[in-house]
Amino acid sequence: MNEQPTLAQLAETLGAQLRLAPGARGDQVPAGLNTLQDACENEVSFLASANYRRFLADTRACAVLVTEELAATCPVTALVVANPYHAFALATAIYDKTPQYAAGVDASASVHPSAEVHSTAYIGPAAVIEAHAKVAEHAVIGAGCVVGEGSEIGARSRLFPNVVIYHGCYIGADCSVHSNTVIGADGFGFAPSQGRWTKIHQLGGVEIADEVEIGACTCIDRGALGNTVIGRGVKIDNMVQIAHNVQIGDYTAMAACSAVAGSAVIGKHCTIAGGAGIVGHVTIADRSHVTARSLVTKSIDEAGSYSSGTPFSDSRSWRRNAVRFGQLDQMARRLSELEKAFAASLGQVTDNTPRGDLE
Repeated sequence: MNEQPTLAQLAETLGAQLRLAPGARGDQVPAGLNTLQDACENEVSFLASANYRRFLADTRACAVLVTEELAATCPVTALVVANPYHAFALATAIYDKTPQYAAGVDASASVHPSAEVHSTAYIGPAAVIEAHAKVAEHAVIGAGCVVGEGSEIGARSRLFPNVVIYHGCYIGADCSVHSNTVIGADGFGFAPSQGRWTKIHQLGGVEIADEVEIGACTCIDRGALGNTVIGRGVKIDNMVQIAHNVQIGDYTAMAACSAVAGSAVIGKHCTIAGGAGIVGHVTIADRSHVTARSLVTKSIDEAGSYSSGTPFSDSRSWRRNAVRFGQLDQMARRLSELEKAFAASLGQVTDNTPRGDLE
């Protein structure tokens, strides 16, 4: 919408049932969105988590996105929807204040004569579009960005300032890449020989499908042979490392500071929480969920939630438990001996010797 909507128009846009509070008017024009506890009389809020239900009674918002279950307890105008959080997400697009740019190429930008830039695209100050690169309709290339030789930026995709796209990379339509992200840098490939490292030149590229959003300061390496592939609708947070030839399935989401080593394959609709690590050459099944700070060291064959590491505790308890971790093998051996002695005292013969490291 070019103009901000009235409450009635907002309800129609979001597919919400409008239930006006006494004295409220459907033609009121809210100024924006805010939390339940901070909203003013001209702002709309939402209630999507039971943790925030305590703020509903005292909210000053002019209207709140709520479920049918909570509508009766809403002291102000209710916008009744099945999924308030999703409705809130849709509403943010209406009130988004991200700058928009008219088509054109800034005088300080450098566009190679062989590059193809659509007439409706925007190329910002000091941006560089190298030879044979393509920028599709309504794409936005922010200030200081580089689109490398032969790379392609799809329709309506946006590179925020100072994004670098190396040569031979493809970004689909309706994507967003935030500042200081690098796509297509060399993967970490070196062959050891006689005490030295010989570089393995990375001959592949990066292929990013439509509707992908990539946060700031993230790195997605090009493939050694073949492409690193990011599926449709994938969401990648800030400071994420994607190594060469990784494949990430459609609609998977990865939180900040997670990292994936080379040639790992992550399925569709997965979530990788903050700080999680995935070793190379493993496969993660569709709809798997890896919790924060976990390390995945082998393939996951079935959907589910997976965790590793030690739980948070006070430092004193953690130090005691850390000492016990180092004693587990000794304790297992002693337990085995006790079991044998007990079985022998009953006239039984067993062999419960732990395997693995004892062999």
